[in-house]
Amino acid sequence: MQRPPPYRPVAVSLLQAVEASPTLARLAELTRDSSARLRAVESLIPVTMRAGIKAGPVDASGWCLMVSSTAAAAKLRQLVPALQTALKNQGWEMTTIRIKVLTQSPPR
Repeated sequence: MQRPPPYRPVAVSLLQAVEASPTLARLAELTRDSSARLRAVESLIPVTMRAGIKAGPVDASGWCLMVSSTAAAAKLRQLVPALQTALKNQGWEMTTIRIKVLTQSPPR
């Protein structure tokens, strides 16, 4: 009796795996959308603040921006109306922009 050939898993790229899964594909699409929104409003954000701002999740209620400090969050909250207007002018329907301060866990 012959043995079956040994199983050799086929390596797939991360992109192929994401595209093969509807859930992961939707997550990737939302991530791209969030990054595109940040690029669309980046010129409205002071240059010194840009490095501390990350694109956060997009959901049915709006979009979230993640900031590195409470001071940056306070300044960004002042810019929210301008950010919303810029996004609307570029085709995004916005309900809210949420600002979340990223907390760092203490070193161990």
